[in-house]
Amino acid sequence: MTRPPNISRQTCTVLAALLEQPQAWRYGYDLSKETGLKSGTLYPLLIRLSDQGLLEAEWRQPLQPGRPARHAYRLTEAGTALARQRLGAVATASGESSSLQPQARGAAL
Repeated sequence: MTRPPNISRQTCTVLAALLEQPQAWRYGYDLSKETGLKSGTLYPLLIRLSDQGLLEAEWRQPLQPGRPARHAYRLTEAGTALARQRLGAVATASGESSSLQPQARGAAL
């Protein structure tokens, strides 16, 4: 029997941010600003989620000439299902019904 993955608060915060628009491509920088996570926490987490098949990642061409290409991320079907399941379990356990919003910048994780 497979044990469900252990998901950190930081992972839940990122999943909640991505779950707001699961099919939208999101840049790491924007996720960092929205979640308040520093790059040293966020990017390894995004890579891990992508390696596990929970996120799609692709290089996006810049909108302005002379700018570098950027990585963009979005949830896969499996990622969306896991996010809904785990965030629902977190909300139920803490007695919250609609508080799956990412934590504000500077909030304790």
